[in-house]
Amino acid sequence: MTKHKFEHPLNEKTRIYLRVEALMRQMHHSANFSDNQQYHQFFRSIFDLLEIFEQIQLKAELAKDLEKQRLNYKHWLNVDGVDQEKLLTVLEEIDTTHKYLMAAERFGRSLKEDRFLSSIRQRFNLPGGTCCFDLPALHYWNHLPIEQRQRNAEGWMNTLAPLSKSLNLWLKLCRETGYFNPQIARNGFYQSDAEEANILRLNIPLADGVFPVISGHKKRFSIKFMSFENGQAYSQDVEFDLAICN
Repeated sequence: MTKHKFEHPLNEKTRIYLRVEALMRQMHHSANFSDNQQYHQFFRSIFDLLEIFEQIQLKAELAKDLEKQRLNYKHWLNVDGVDQEKLLTVLEEIDTTHKYLMAAERFGRSLKEDRFLSSIRQRFNLPGGTCCFDLPALHYWNHLPIEQRQRNAEGWMNTLAPLSKSLNLWLKLCRETGYFNPQIARNGFYQSDAEEANILRLNIPLADGVFPVISGHKKRFSIKFMSFENGQAYSQDVEFDLAICN
């Protein structure tokens, strides 16, 4: 049975982390410029990331969260039944990533100081502002050899490598704390407790034609299923898989 996956953050910081992850994925996916219009998605992702960097000290927050993960895993050292070799590997990865993160510049600093990016950023906020008469420099750049454009993109993305590595590790460790269990939303509604949770993950059968509307916080949440066909609350039972990730 084909299922579609949903993730929902249960606190504001995790909400930002998931948005950054999505933007990083879009940026990397569009960076090969195989389609002549991919440049727009690439630069849009970069400029959206810069907006986030200006709102939150992301480097400091990630450093604190990786340190929390390290302390959590250290509690399992020398505990019977725990794979100590695997545990030490995870702890080493956290330590290496944390050091890499702390040695990095503030996220986005090099991108903000880049002359070309600075010259085109403001116009991206205007409807249709990327036309050749609005941004002739971008129009010129987009007609350079693809190898040169890809080198430029790689250079810009490399400045965010510490962010990518540390965020991917934290989200991986967070997701691995949750295990999918079958649940039933009676009459399309489900609620439960979630002690100190960060992310809800759902697998929902595509054939049901429903999507979840989720509300809650790190201690309690509710899920209301909606019919995609008419946008109304779904009144039948929905069987789905749920993982609560801390």
